[in-house]
Amino acid sequence: MSDWTLRESLATTSGTVRWDRFGDPGGEPVVLLHGTPFSSYVWHEIAPALAGAGHHVHVWDMAGYGTSDMHPDQDVSLGAQGRILTELLAHWGLREPSVVAHDFGGCVALRAHLLHGARYRRLALVDPVALEPWGSPFFRLVGQHSHVFEQLPAALHEALVREYVTSASHLGLRPATLDALVGPWTGERGQAAFYRQIAQADQRYTDDIQPLYPTLDLPVTVCWGTEDTWIPFAKGQELAALIPGARLVPVPEAGHLVPLDAPARLTSEVLTFLRA
Repeated sequence: MSDWTLRESLATTSGTVRWDRFGDPGGEPVVLLHGTPFSSYVWHEIAPALAGAGHHVHVWDMAGYGTSDMHPDQDVSLGAQGRILTELLAHWGLREPSVVAHDFGGCVALRAHLLHGARYRRLALVDPVALEPWGSPFFRLVGQHSHVFEQLPAALHEALVREYVTSASHLGLRPATLDALVGPWTGERGQAAFYRQIAQADQRYTDDIQPLYPTLDLPVTVCWGTEDTWIPFAKGQELAALIPGARLVPVPEAGHLVPLDAPARLTSEVLTFLRA
């Protein structure tokens, strides 16, 4: 899947989101959620592997991300994304899929399940944004002054995004992979969208649900890159301890971008979890 293209779309209250699915329609459904500032492209190695193992894999770009709509005054908050996921599951006709969620996608999956009634067969959380406090000093600085950063010259903005995305990886990203992740945030439309999603990031979206984690009643695995400098491994230990029966899986030599730093290891762990 070197040419990662999402062929389908769904109109939502936050604009049209792009999505796609791969594999045997009769296979167990699996939904993959990306985080920020990324897109469904983070799954471009793992999605075909899961599909090849017999699963029906669903991916989407969150509103305001990747190839989905980006427009002024758009609600791209974690609250909106949780509602959109619920809409997508209904649109796909998935009553109880397994879900694998990375970074912001973890909060989105948890909100859809805990607040909006979305049902999952299993839930795998990969370095998720789920516990307070969160947001790096850079992330908070940009959020407080997004109107200033939006005015950066295009070349300076792109250099900033490239450095930021690169810092999520422990092993380093291939040039083509980095280009695919940074590309949607370039140009006038993409630059505004990049700072919009940071400006709308708010810890209250995890504060809403953190007290509910002990009520989770489904199989949960928590995978965490041991070299994650964005959200330290200790947060994975804390999260797993809050969720009844959760299994913590350290992923060595991986940073925050586990799906790209350790795709084979993560695929193996996910497949083991799905088959349990």
